[in-house]
Amino acid sequence: EPTVRTELMEQIPPIAIFLQESRPKFPTAFFEYLMPIVVRYLTDVNNQVRKAGQEALLILLEQDLVAQSDIENKVCPILLELSAPDSDDEYKVEAVNIICKMASMLSRTTVEHMLLPRFCELCSDGKLFQVRKICAANFGDICNAVGQEATERLLIPKFFELCSDSVWGMRKACAECFMAVSYTTSPEVRRSKLSPLFISLISDTCRWVRQAAFQSLGPFISTFANPSSAGLYIREDGTLSIRPSMQDVNSNSCQPSNNITLMSSSTNAA
Repeated sequence: EPTVRTELMEQIPPIAIFLQESRPKFPTAFFEYLMPIVVRYLTDVNNQVRKAGQEALLILLEQDLVAQSDIENKVCPILLELSAPDSDDEYKVEAVNIICKMASMLSRTTVEHMLLPRFCELCSDGKLFQVRKICAANFGDICNAVGQEATERLLIPKFFELCSDSVWGMRKACAECFMAVSYTTSPEVRRSKLSPLFISLISDTCRWVRQAAFQSLGPFISTFANPSSAGLYIREDGTLSIRPSMQDVNSNSCQPSNNITLMSSSTNAA
């Protein structure tokens, strides 16, 4: 029964946490018994079971309960298989979504070597616009996960493609995550490549794209500032904030914190 398998998946994270806390008594129970079940249910025939398995996997990764060897030898291979060009459409969309969500939880080396090549392929998927939409909406997170060198070498060309996609929702998603992409690049790339690209979005034929670009204009400009002098920084939740100077802190020591959230670095396109 799918409902039984779904319920089982929902119980996996708390069981895994218990086993981790009791590791001297159960040193290999999670890796031998539970992890194979999670991986297997990522390909279950029932979509509710697969969704529960994906959620369980993300919780396990967030809690740092999955060994690096399992990530590289069990989790990544199955996601690469599900997101292959000849994979079923529904499976592919789900796999792309989980790849984007887990990228921030894995090491940079793992993401760059195992997942980044497939992500770049999916950005150009001509069959499913939903796949490209997910890639565009999460582009800033992927850039942050792999760092400046890989972003400029591999991701920026794909970002240009998505920014000129025939589907306006793709271009809107790119406009919404523009600051996060810019923040990962060098000042020269921002000036010579991203600035002209942003102008094209702010002049787009679709008003929804133009509106999203105008909302990202201030945050994009802020990436040109020197963080040490401007006091701008990116929080862990992906928002651009202002760090008060020491003079402000001393003069307002009895006042509430004046950190100001300017705008989210990436907002999922509607």
